[in-house]
Amino acid sequence: MRISLNWLRELVNLKLSPEELAETLTMAGFEVEDIEDRRTWANGVVVGKVVERQPHPNADKLSVCQVDVGADEILNIVCGAPNVRADIYVPVATTGTYLPNIDLKIKPAKLRGVPSQGMICSLKELGLPADVDGIHIFFQENLSLGSDVRPLLGLDDVILDVTATANRADALSMVGIAREVAALTGEELRIPQPGEVSITNTGNNFAVKVADTQACPAYIGTVIEQVKIAASPEWLQQRLRATGVRPINNVVDITNYVLLEWGQPLHAFDRDRLKSVAASDKLTVGVRFAQAGETLKTLDGQTRTLSTPNLLITANEKPVALAGVMGGEETEVHPGTQSLVLEAALFDSVAIRRSSRSVGLRSEASGRYERGVNRAELEVATRRALSLIGELAEGVIVNQEIADTRPDRATWSRSIVLRLERVNQLLGPIDLGIDTGELQEEDVERILTALGCEVTPSGEQTWTVSVPPYRYRDLEREVDLIEEIARLYGYDNFCDTLPQKAEAGYLPLDQELIRQVRHFLRAAGLTEVIHYSLVKPGDARQIVLSNPLFAEYSALRTDLISGLIDAFQYNLEQGNGALNGFEMGRIFWREEEGLREADAIAGIMGGDRTVGKWSKSGREQPLTWFEAKGILQSLFHQLKLEVEYQPDRRDPRLHPGRTASLWIRGNSLGVFGQLHPQLRRDKGLPDSVYLFQLDADVLLDALDQDEILIPKFQPYSTYPASDRDIAFFAPVKISVAEIEKAITKAGKDLLSSVELFDEYRGENVPDGQRSLAFRLIYRASDRTLTDAEVEPVHNKVREALVEKFGVNLRS
Repeated sequence: MRISLNWLRELVNLKLSPEELAETLTMAGFEVEDIEDRRTWANGVVVGKVVERQPHPNADKLSVCQVDVGADEILNIVCGAPNVRADIYVPVATTGTYLPNIDLKIKPAKLRGVPSQGMICSLKELGLPADVDGIHIFFQENLSLGSDVRPLLGLDDVILDVTATANRADALSMVGIAREVAALTGEELRIPQPGEVSITNTGNNFAVKVADTQACPAYIGTVIEQVKIAASPEWLQQRLRATGVRPINNVVDITNYVLLEWGQPLHAFDRDRLKSVAASDKLTVGVRFAQAGETLKTLDGQTRTLSTPNLLITANEKPVALAGVMGGEETEVHPGTQSLVLEAALFDSVAIRRSSRSVGLRSEASGRYERGVNRAELEVATRRALSLIGELAEGVIVNQEIADTRPDRATWSRSIVLRLERVNQLLGPIDLGIDTGELQEEDVERILTALGCEVTPSGEQTWTVSVPPYRYRDLEREVDLIEEIARLYGYDNFCDTLPQKAEAGYLPLDQELIRQVRHFLRAAGLTEVIHYSLVKPGDARQIVLSNPLFAEYSALRTDLISGLIDAFQYNLEQGNGALNGFEMGRIFWREEEGLREADAIAGIMGGDRTVGKWSKSGREQPLTWFEAKGILQSLFHQLKLEVEYQPDRRDPRLHPGRTASLWIRGNSLGVFGQLHPQLRRDKGLPDSVYLFQLDADVLLDALDQDEILIPKFQPYSTYPASDRDIAFFAPVKISVAEIEKAITKAGKDLLSSVELFDEYRGENVPDGQRSLAFRLIYRASDRTLTDAEVEPVHNKVREALVEKFGVNLRS
């Protein structure tokens, strides 16, 4: 917001220089982005009177003027403006004056052979906007020749461009900034308090109707007659220009002036035009949400198609304005306006934000409503506007209707308990020069009182603080008051404290383990891929978004496998070959108990993993089930995890006979399997594509053990091993994992390792069975085993297999 220092000085006794004020506001959280010193724009420009004007002897479009600037001699100035004439007062830049807006220094010169001793200026040359093409003419009376033009043009001012944070809606007004400056400097505050206005309340042809009181808690409609539309007085135009607002006419300028002064948006309707739209002399101004397909031509000249989020102002149910955003062109105030309906309202910030966004339109009013307008000073701003309309436009108030559902005024403030101990605990010590100290009770009371709070002691070093209504949205908790104390006391007055001893940074255990998993998967030849968490809807377990950006991304993914399958297909279609990749991410699903989410690790493998194929005559050799399993098994081996594989056929995307569920100590870790042949054919994928998905939480829990996190050295045996092979026919339904577990249990301490090295199905093998061959390694750490020691243990293994599984031993 642009802040005029001349205007600010009327509201608060300001003694700081512009630079000092900018530094004070910035340190208090209101960043000053720019200081516009208008005093330099017309330094050396004075009031002059054109005594005589003659045409230039050598140029048709130039004039030779005799200009009196109150000096000893009359200046001869050549001027090219078409509106220059005798007996007018004009701004004159004398010799030596520098005009920064056009980067021109005035020097004595000759123009077409005629000497010129200065320049008669236009407003544009002085940095001000102007509708007139030519020099500026003063119409004020009793002007002193040679006097400074800056007070006449509002150029004796400095403008600060101040940025307020989103939580400080009160600072989007001159009154709000004045309150802040008074609190920061301790100076006197002089906020204008408009008196009561007289309302005759003649006639009953005007009413206010609010359909949604939550979207519009309060609406004040005032009918004003006998209005005379004219240009605003110069002081009002100067203030609007200083804050970046273009003057239009006295009524519209007053609404903009009150918006800048109090932060309360207002809107003036032409009453006769409202009646014309309503097609009735009995006028009801309403507030409601739009119906889809309604249209409204706004003040910017665009016809906008409305939707249900748009909040409207209506005249007998016909749209006339976008509430809190912009008025309608059909009912705007114009030079022939004689009666008004002045709107002063409170609108819900969410409703205005949605309405403004849906039509792609933002305004000064909507920006304030979105942050939250002060609900306690709606009547004050209304009286201020009505008094100015009566003063500057001679309007007479004939009726006022109010629809007000705001809660009782007693609830517009709140009481917060503040403890001095908590203040010093959060803010730390203050710098007292040589020594340090703490904030004292008098410091807290002084600062909060300056902010407009009522501070009542409620115990030892404890207060009950009553927040003023204009800070109701911002100050809600004790910590908010502590922040205000820090702001006004000055952040730079607190001590800088550093840790006595620096410590090296470290990662949490779960992040360290996840990085290890990622490293091992990359080492196994898998490439990490990343997908969006949003997918197409279609699964009953999916969580569907209520307001998606696109229909294709309107639900949260329930697993990582589907995305990897699509990525594999996409790589093939793009000619990039088979994808061997993995992904780590979060998945989401719906259960009877509610919504759930978890981290998962998934991978996909397929195609030929070798780089060069010259040794295979260029033929592809896809992965086998065991090779793919070996990639996953290598991860578990490096993580020192013992994982069991159990047959599984629950996932319809995986091959029912080539899928295994993964288990760690009785906890389900995930699934591994081959892609279902039907799905493979539908997507045009190779014969052998394998997938896995692991529950990251289960994996991390299994890794969080001292024997894994802190590896211990196990000495190698220096004695040779003794190996035995065992072969047998076993039912197909018995898994190798079960057989290995039984062998390990029977072999006890002497058995070092068990390895399956052969499987055969076919001729000479009974139906429903398969031939398996295992190599068993026996080893002791303190001696060389003899046959007499190995044979009893080996026989015990054979007997355990026959007894538990009924196998038919072959060797």
